[in-house]
Amino acid sequence: MNEMVGTMVADRTGLKIVGFVFATITLAVMITTGMVVKGYADGAYSLEVPARVSIHR
Repeated sequence: MNEMVGTMVADRTGLKIVGFVFATITLAVMITTGMVVKGYADGAYSLEVPARVSIHR
């Protein structure tokens, strides 16, 4: 007879905690990405290096 029938492989509480952690990290990354994209769209950030102005006297 198979003794493994009906046994749980993973703890459901542990899986809920791991799922919550991954969901929280995913949400944080999505919010951060959205803020960076909005900053680029608003012109707060620039990919070009500004030209230096040097005054020689």
